[in-house]
Amino acid sequence: MTLHADDYTAQRSRYDSMTYRRCGASGLDLPAVSLGLWHNFGDDVPLERQRATLRRAFDLGVTHFDLANNYGPPYGSAERNFGTIFAQDFRRYRDELILSTKAGYDMWPGPYGQGGGSRKYLLSSLDQSLQRMGVDYVDIFYSHRFDDTTPLEETMGALDTAVRQGKALYVGISSYSGSRTQEAVRILRDLGTPLLIHQPSYSMLNRWVEEDLLDVLGVEGVGCIAFSPLAQGMLTDKYLKGIPAGSRAAQGKSLDPKMLDETALKHVRALNRIAKARGQSLAQLALAWVLRDERVTSVLIGASSVEQLEDSLGALDNLAFDDTELAKVDQHAVDAGINIWKTSSTS
Repeated sequence: MTLHADDYTAQRSRYDSMTYRRCGASGLDLPAVSLGLWHNFGDDVPLERQRATLRRAFDLGVTHFDLANNYGPPYGSAERNFGTIFAQDFRRYRDELILSTKAGYDMWPGPYGQGGGSRKYLLSSLDQSLQRMGVDYVDIFYSHRFDDTTPLEETMGALDTAVRQGKALYVGISSYSGSRTQEAVRILRDLGTPLLIHQPSYSMLNRWVEEDLLDVLGVEGVGCIAFSPLAQGMLTDKYLKGIPAGSRAAQGKSLDPKMLDETALKHVRALNRIAKARGQSLAQLALAWVLRDERVTSVLIGASSVEQLEDSLGALDNLAFDDTELAKVDQHAVDAGINIWKTSSTS
């Protein structure tokens, strides 16, 4: 079927099957599965494929689309492409959507565009993001990483300003350690802008958040949205027999082929057998496992096709685990050295 702009009407049944969870101690609900536009929404992917994925996601109750200033390639293209599709398909549904963006990594030339947590960089980046997306505000604006060269008070103060300017409804942080998260909570609370949500990497092969971060989020009433719950694609059936052409590993997109050694794949194949015993795909098992913890509000998935999107959403059909299943998973849910955001989360 050929897709045309301006002919999209959302399905009336879009809220019938999605599970929504309350985000920490706030009044905001998020879908248990949210769509991340990190990959597959840059200029290297046809716009019509992007449009089909976004339409199908919303038709299935995915109300949260997550972006960042440097998503692409090239930088900024994911926001720009989303803005094109938003204007044509989703503007009339704006009040049904949660849109988020982030700033923290290098974005434009010169000393003020190299990333970090300065007030200058964060607020300038947010203005640019709003322009690319063609919206007046985002629902959530994140500090994308902890910056140890900038006072945390300055970074959190910039987030507070974004809310007071009406350019963001809520604020979040990403890849902050447990102790830094506690500091951020305190600073924002004193400013009068509560920290809504933390976005950490979390998967069966990357469990660093279990050390103390989840405890901090639970105590402080901060939501959690896990990115890379499929371990950059390792927790899918894609790599069970090697590295296929066109895959993220083959393209050098955040997954180093060296991570796919025989030791890691042995555990992945064992997890795949557990998934089959549950009547799930490996990806569905991985998503359900992250969602087993009530402190996790949502998981962020990427999708290169409508079929991949639908498979991931199938995880919601079976979120329950018994103790025996969890024990079996624990034997193979081991660190695979894939936390490429470790510098930020351990500072």
